[in-house]
Amino acid sequence: MELSSVNKNQKVTVEDAFWSNYKQLVAEQVIPYQWKALNDQLPDTAPSHAIENFRIVAGEAAGDYYGTVFQDSDVAKWLETVAYSLRSFPDPELEEAADEVISLMGRAQAEDGYLNTYYMLVEPDHRWTNLRDNHELYCAGHLIEAAVAYYETTGKYVFLDIMEEYVDLIRRTFGKEAGKLQGYPGHPEIELALLRLFDATGKREHLELAAYFIEQRGQEPHYFDMEKERRHSLDAPPTWNDQNTNFGLGYAYMQAHLPVRQQEEAVGHSVRAMYLYAAMAYLARKTDDAELQAVCDVLWDDVTNRKMYITAGLGSAVNGEAFTDAYDLPNDSMYCETCASVGLVFWAKQMLLLSPDRKYSDVLERAIYNGTISGMDLDGKRFFYVNPLEVNAYQAGRKDQEHVKQGRQKWFACACCPPNLARLIASIENHAYTQTEDTLYTHLYIAGSIQTKIGEVPVKITQNHQYPWYAGITVTVEGEGEFKLAFRIPGWCEGAAASINGKAVGISDLEKGYLVLERMWAKDDQIALSFPMPVMRIYSNPKIGMNQGQVALQRGPVVYCLEEVDNGNRLAGLRLPRESEITAAFEEDVLNGVVILEADGLRAEESEVLYQSHLPAMESVKLRAIPYYAWCNRKAGEMRIWIYET
Repeated sequence: MELSSVNKNQKVTVEDAFWSNYKQLVAEQVIPYQWKALNDQLPDTAPSHAIENFRIVAGEAAGDYYGTVFQDSDVAKWLETVAYSLRSFPDPELEEAADEVISLMGRAQAEDGYLNTYYMLVEPDHRWTNLRDNHELYCAGHLIEAAVAYYETTGKYVFLDIMEEYVDLIRRTFGKEAGKLQGYPGHPEIELALLRLFDATGKREHLELAAYFIEQRGQEPHYFDMEKERRHSLDAPPTWNDQNTNFGLGYAYMQAHLPVRQQEEAVGHSVRAMYLYAAMAYLARKTDDAELQAVCDVLWDDVTNRKMYITAGLGSAVNGEAFTDAYDLPNDSMYCETCASVGLVFWAKQMLLLSPDRKYSDVLERAIYNGTISGMDLDGKRFFYVNPLEVNAYQAGRKDQEHVKQGRQKWFACACCPPNLARLIASIENHAYTQTEDTLYTHLYIAGSIQTKIGEVPVKITQNHQYPWYAGITVTVEGEGEFKLAFRIPGWCEGAAASINGKAVGISDLEKGYLVLERMWAKDDQIALSFPMPVMRIYSNPKIGMNQGQVALQRGPVVYCLEEVDNGNRLAGLRLPRESEITAAFEEDVLNGVVILEADGLRAEESEVLYQSHLPAMESVKLRAIPYYAWCNRKAGEMRIWIYET
C-alpha cells in the first residue's frame, strides 16, 4: 500500500504484518462502523446525531440539536481517518461519501464562514461567549486538521476552502488588536491545526494566529474571568455551568493557570495538555524558538519521568481526567484516556522534528504498542475510553472506580476516543521517519519502505522484519551517494548489534540513542540490526507506592498483563518467584498471533480468616501473560499488569 507522508518529499509504504492488519481493520471495519455510529445506525448504543446536526443546520432535516457541545469533532475525525485510509486503500464509494459530508458542511456554513452546529442550533446569538467550556475553537481545529488531511490525500480544495473561510472569520474575531476578543480555547486543538494549515498552504497568517492562541493562554488579566462576567450579563442558558466546570482544579485544568513560557509542570486535563504541548513544540520548530523548545523539554521530562504509566497512559485521576502529583500512579482508579496516549504520540513526533532523540521515540513506541491500541478490541467494534492497569472484582461496587470497565463498549455519548485512535492508526506511517538536510532518521520499525531525497540524492530504504515479536531487522538501501542514515537503538534493548553488508558496525558511540551511518552508499547495500528481546522484569521507582513489591513484564516494546481467562480469578493472590524462568513463544492462533509469556508461579491459598499471623500457604501454578493491548478480547474478567514478586 502506497502512502504519502507528512513530508511532501517522502513516499512511505507499509508492509508490516502488525500494522498492516490494524490499518486494514480501520479501512474495512472501523470506518464503516463509525459511519453507522455517526448516523445513529448502531443498535443498543448512545445515539450520535452528529451528521443529523449538520443536516438540520443546512435546512435539510427537522429537529433539535443532540449530543455534546463538541459533537462536530467526531465527524471531523472520521473525515481525517478517511483521508489517511484512502492513501492505502483507494475506495471511490468511500471518497464519494466523504465528499457528500464535506458538501453538507458547505451547505451548513453561515455566510460569514461560521460553522459550529451546537451554536448555530442552540445558542445562535451567543457565539464566542464561552471559550472556556464549549469547545468552539476545539471543533474548528479538528475540522481544519481533517481538511488538511483530505486535501493532501485527494488534492481537492473544497473542504480546505470551507475551513479557510472559517479561519478568516476566527482571525477577524480574535487577536490583540482593538475591537477583537483577546481569548483562546479552553480545550487546545486549533493551535495544532492552524500550524498544519500553515504547512499545507504556506500562508503565514495561519502560523501567526496559532502563535497568538498559544502565547495568550494564561495571561493577566485572565480572559476567562472577563468572559464569565460578560456572560452573566446575557440571558444565559443552563449549559453555562460556572460552578463546577474546572473540577476544583482552577485554570490549571486547561493549562491556563500560567503563560505557557512559565509552565514547568504538567497539570490539569491530560488530553488538553498533550494537544497544547504538541502545538508548542510545532511552533518552536517553525519559529526557531529555543526558549519555547526548552519549555517543552521541561514539560516532557515532568510527564515521562514522573507522571506516565508503563503503558504510556496519562491521567492518574478520574476527577478532571487529570494529572496529579508526581509519582501518584494508581493502577485501579487511574483514568488513562485513550485520547491522552494518542496526544502523547502527536507530541513525541513534534519533539522528534525539533531534535531527534531516543528519549522521545522510545516513548512514542511505548505509546503506539500499549496505551493507544488497547483502546480498541481486535475486531474494531468495541472501545475503551479508560485504559486501566488493573481490573478486579471490587471495582463494580465502588463509586470512585465506576469509570473502570471490564469490557469495551460499542460507542460513547462522549465519543472522542474511537475516531481519535482510528486517525492515528490510519496514519501510523507518519510517525516512523523524520529527516534533516543530510540525515534520514528511523524512529519506528515498521516493515515497508520510504522513498525520499537526502540533500539532492534520491534514496529508498526498505525494512524487512517481524517486529515487535522478533529481533532481526534487515534494511536494504537503494541510492548511490554520500548521506547519513540514523537508526534508533531502543532504550529497552541491551546487546544490540549492527552490520553493513555482513561487516560488523560498532554501536558504542550513539548520537542521542541513534546509530548514525555515514558512507558512500551503493545500490543494494544491506544493513542488519539485531535487537535481542529477552523478557524483562520492570520495577517501579520507590516513590510509586502502589507498585512496591511488584514487577511488570515487558518484551521488546510490548508490556504484558495477566488475565483471569488464563490465570483464574483473584489475580492479586498470584506470585512470581524471582528465580522463575519466563519463556516466550509465538502463538499464531491466539489474539491474531502474539508472543505469549509463561512462568512457574504461586497462588496464595484463600482462607475465611480476615487476618492471620503467618504467611498464607502457597500452591504452584503456571502463570500466563499476554500483551496488554490485547486484553479483554476473549472473555471479560480481572486483569493486572503489576504482579507480586517473591
